[in-house]
Amino acid sequence: MTEKSEFLLTLEQIEKDKKINKKDILNVIENAVASAYRKHVGKNVIVEATVDPIKEKITANVIKTVVKKVSNPLLEINIKEAKKINKESKIGDKIKVFLNTQDFSRIAAQTAKQVIMQKIKESEKKILFDEMSKKIGQIVSGIIYRIINKSIIVDLGKTEAILPISEQNPNEKFIIGQHIRSVIIRVIKNSKGSGIILSRISTEFIKRLFELEVPEIYEKIIEIVNIVREPGTRTKIALLSHNHKVDPVGACVGIKGARIKPIIEEIRGEKIDLIPYSIDLKKYLIDSLSPSKVLSIKIISERDKKAEAIVSNNMLSLAIGKNGHNVRLAMHLTGWHINIKSEEQEKQDKYENSEILNRLNTIGKKHISTLSKAGFITKEKLFSLSVNDLISLPGIGPKTAEKILKEIKKVNYK
Repeated sequence: MTEKSEFLLTLEQIEKDKKINKKDILNVIENAVASAYRKHVGKNVIVEATVDPIKEKITANVIKTVVKKVSNPLLEINIKEAKKINKESKIGDKIKVFLNTQDFSRIAAQTAKQVIMQKIKESEKKILFDEMSKKIGQIVSGIIYRIINKSIIVDLGKTEAILPISEQNPNEKFIIGQHIRSVIIRVIKNSKGSGIILSRISTEFIKRLFELEVPEIYEKIIEIVNIVREPGTRTKIALLSHNHKVDPVGACVGIKGARIKPIIEEIRGEKIDLIPYSIDLKKYLIDSLSPSKVLSIKIISERDKKAEAIVSNNMLSLAIGKNGHNVRLAMHLTGWHINIKSEEQEKQDKYENSEILNRLNTIGKKHISTLSKAGFITKEKLFSLSVNDLISLPGIGPKTAEKILKEIKKVNYK
């Protein structure tokens, strides 16, 4: 077996390490030799070059046309000289004339080196882009080494990434040299290689943190059904256990909070509500308003996904949350619009509604009972009634409907 040349071994090593096909490198060298000769003679001549990696030999030839009388020696060759190269030559043939590459080898070597280095850089950029694209949604760790206009440049080892101000938690402050964890949300190709965009406010960041701290989530025993977040304020997570013996909330909290504490520390004290997901809609809606205690929940409209929660008077502000963040997150988590009322508000509304129905005494108890059974007992519903709504109810015709609407308008004006 013939021993491989050092040149061939080098080609194979570049192919392995830099993922550049050795044939491409040979083409680069061949093109560099041809280009160097054209630079050497200063003309647009036709040159062919071949590289033999086994013999470590470069051969170059210039292609010339066989003529009787030479007018351009760079492109033409006399028939007499041509026959010295090939006895079969005749006028009009194309013939290869050997070139001594030593005359322009230095230029060829420099050109080849530049092109190969460029190809290596492009290959490294592509490899890095492909590698980082596969890591979208994963947590990476790095060191902050620059802060530009509040955007943070993070050294990830092989490359750098940016944590824009728009992806930073408003409660966090950073300094150069600080270790930081973030989730990759985008990888963009640019002239410098790969633009890696990080985030610390993404819900994916919270999900990955829980996967790191809670084995049951990583192993899919506990499923994160949904996460909603207002960075720096509160996060709500709906959890579903696929094993009836495993309490999803308890598993995520850990003994004496051992599992959730590192996550809260990582997000600088942001509050986290862990909510057991339930197919029992009312229970799920009640739990979604945690940490407040809900006395009762009423489904107003399944079609429109509207519900009403009643809380004790001292729980109203907690249920709503600062600037409405608690109820807003609960609505995002469940996909339902939830109206919050205190016990006092509920009593007052019931009183007002009963007062309105009592004022409709001119339409008769029978029709009042029909309206009540149909659910038209609140101010909003009564005042939004139309003739068509009323005639669809049993025992109410067009004339009676007009009379009822007239009476409701009277009540509304009082």
